[in-house]
Amino acid sequence: VQLQASGGGVVQAGGSLRLSCAAAGLTFNSVVMGWFRQATGKEREIVSSINRSGVRKDYADSVKDRFTTSRDQAKNTMYLQMNGLKPEDTAIYYCAADRDSRRFYSRGPLEWHYWGQGTQVTVSS
Repeated sequence: VQLQASGGGVVQAGGSLRLSCAAAGLTFNSVVMGWFRQATGKEREIVSSINRSGVRKDYADSVKDRFTTSRDQAKNTMYLQMNGLKPEDTAIYYCAADRDSRRFYSRGPLEWHYWGQGTQVTVSS
């Protein structure tokens, strides 16, 4: 299984970025997907999760109404549209996947089975 995150970069506060996570080596519509982030000196935290069909989505309180996750089953790719970025959003963003549907509710990173390599997002003030 391979998860390849991309789309990170440097943006000014208030700007937008779109992250992508391309999956290979698994049946994409059989896994729950999630985005996590880890800022320097902090623990990895959940950003969002999306169920197998893409109908159900969940977000951390800190990103609600600013970030939107989606998935394209035909392209085996998950996305994170980030609008209204703040300096506190600066972190390495990771995508994760798991075949257990209960992961949709799992906020702890240790519970997720598959991980991508991360992409850096830097928001300047």
